[in-house]
Amino acid sequence: MFNNTTKYTQQIKTEAKRLGFLSCGISKAEFLEVEAPRLENWLNKNMNGEMRYMENHFDKRLDPTKLVEDSKSVISLLLNYSPLETQKDTEAPKLSKYAYGNDYHHVIKSKLKELTHFIQDEIGEVSGRAFVDSAPVLDKAWAAKSGLGWIGKHSNLLTQQVGSFYFIAELIIDLDLEYDYATTDHCGTCTACIDACPTHAITEPYVVDGSKCVSYFTIELKEQLPIEMKGKFDNWMFGCDVCQDVCPWNKFSKPHREPLFNPHPELLDMTKKDWEEITEDVFKKVFQKSAVKRTKFIGLNRNIKFLKD
Repeated sequence: MFNNTTKYTQQIKTEAKRLGFLSCGISKAEFLEVEAPRLENWLNKNMNGEMRYMENHFDKRLDPTKLVEDSKSVISLLLNYSPLETQKDTEAPKLSKYAYGNDYHHVIKSKLKELTHFIQDEIGEVSGRAFVDSAPVLDKAWAAKSGLGWIGKHSNLLTQQVGSFYFIAELIIDLDLEYDYATTDHCGTCTACIDACPTHAITEPYVVDGSKCVSYFTIELKEQLPIEMKGKFDNWMFGCDVCQDVCPWNKFSKPHREPLFNPHPELLDMTKKDWEEITEDVFKKVFQKSAVKRTKFIGLNRNIKFLKD
């Protein structure tokens, strides 16, 4: 039944494109040998900070066959979120561009559900699971392995065609497909991301100390923000795009075409004063379906005050 791997591979990639994904790459579901020592070393140095969940399911992070029984293929998908417009007030606290619109988890999950139904309708009894940044899957490693880009010095996936402003998702299925090849690294001697990082979180090329990243402080850290970080957030209140903004490859970013990623009408117009005086009602209205809800009103308010005081 599953002997026509070329046909199935093409069908899946065509449907992924129809669903609005930027690109689709496929790799063999197998143990990630190169990433294993890197991940172990990163965890041993406590670069995950308070993100203790990174220590869980070590074996599953590296071996998809432990996540999905009898899995054969990892289908990696990219979905563009680069916005047409950014926040208008240059003095206002900044919000990471990925959080402008609806929460990407929900948007991508529904697309992956459609892709799964398509595979089952067109090909037959195929089992698998969809993953969107919420399970022990090394998204960037799989995307790089399947030729969708290379992992840059800032540890984000990069492509020559469209830079790095996109989400990564996976479908891990028990179907043999044609596998893609990894691409080459095109960072060269550039150190723009390392030089620009406001908290020096990129400790060496390709290594980011997560516990020093502005995104970590403004999203993941639930306790009080460390006083020694005062004045080092470059005015970011939720997430941080500095390493991507300065990357030369992002000159090739194109605006997304996903209506659900368009920001709430009021968001881009909010001034510095608006943010500093934000109420819980405004927060709920502007971020009703946004990933910013994760930090809650109290968390965002804490971040804004930290920038101001």
